[in-house]
Amino acid sequence: MKRLGIICPSEIAFRRFLPALKEAGCFEYAGVAIASKEEFVGATDEILAKERSKAQTFVDSYGGRIFEGYDTLIHSSDVDAIYLPLPPGLHYKWAKEAASAGKHILVEKPCTTALSTTVDLLNEAKNKGLAVHENYMFAFHAQLEAVNDILGSGEIGDVRLYRISFGFPLRAQNDFRYNKALGGGALLDCGGYTFRYASLLLGPTAKMKYAQSNRIEGFDVDMYGSAALVNDAGVTAQVAFGMDHNYKCELEVWCSKGTLYTNRILTAPTGFSPEVIIRKGNEDEKRFLPADDAFKKSILHFCRCVEDPGVRTTNYQTLLNQAQLVEDFKALSGLNA
Repeated sequence: MKRLGIICPSEIAFRRFLPALKEAGCFEYAGVAIASKEEFVGATDEILAKERSKAQTFVDSYGGRIFEGYDTLIHSSDVDAIYLPLPPGLHYKWAKEAASAGKHILVEKPCTTALSTTVDLLNEAKNKGLAVHENYMFAFHAQLEAVNDILGSGEIGDVRLYRISFGFPLRAQNDFRYNKALGGGALLDCGGYTFRYASLLLGPTAKMKYAQSNRIEGFDVDMYGSAALVNDAGVTAQVAFGMDHNYKCELEVWCSKGTLYTNRILTAPTGFSPEVIIRKGNEDEKRFLPADDAFKKSILHFCRCVEDPGVRTTNYQTLLNQAQLVEDFKALSGLNA
């Protein structure tokens, strides 16, 4: 069994990743790395001590060991793969080093912050036969297949329009999402979810046709935006996203004979049964969609990428398609201009 190490004792790694890794059972957990003073720019002794304390809770709860430095973990002969939950602006640096060291990579979204760096990382991975998987875990939730089954049955007719919305309220001011140097901004955070799902619904011919990015005074990053994607059949997905919003995580599918609506399409927690409303005329019918563990299934997909060159190659293209959509949004909206 291949051995996996975690770069940094992040909250998502402890609360979500490690329980799912245990359930998946396809990797042996090797341990967690804490940054050295050189690797954690600007870190004080107090911050580093807190990182060590958090790492110790990983060991106490799940075993493994503490690696002294990200570089130490990456180059350890006891590690075959890494999980990378650092802020987006740090993904490329450490993922590229991991690939250069021959490690498979499961990276939190987005894979990197630019198309050019994603291409460079994937070229390195291809040359070494390594898996790279971007952890948009919602894409593996059983509710997506259930929604597709309803749409494919013809019950509510032909699809006329998809609408996907994902936004949440402001967080603490020191959150990395508001830090441009760390890859913050709504596009790279919640926006990426909407593009990923739109591409699943529209298929590989989905293209960005419209994009609008918005800022708010007092913040150095984009805070909300909207876009329209269209496939070769002319079907449109309208998406909206933001980080200064009343919470919303919705899919609406407007069809010729009815409408489908559900409100936890991107964030359903493990074991939760999402609801879907089917509206025909003035009549609403509520149904329950299947519960699932999307994080575990994303890890299992990463395992398949490690083991199967065909799955690995398809996954490379998925990452490239996603990075291209983000790049196209930037160009159309003038973001980063």
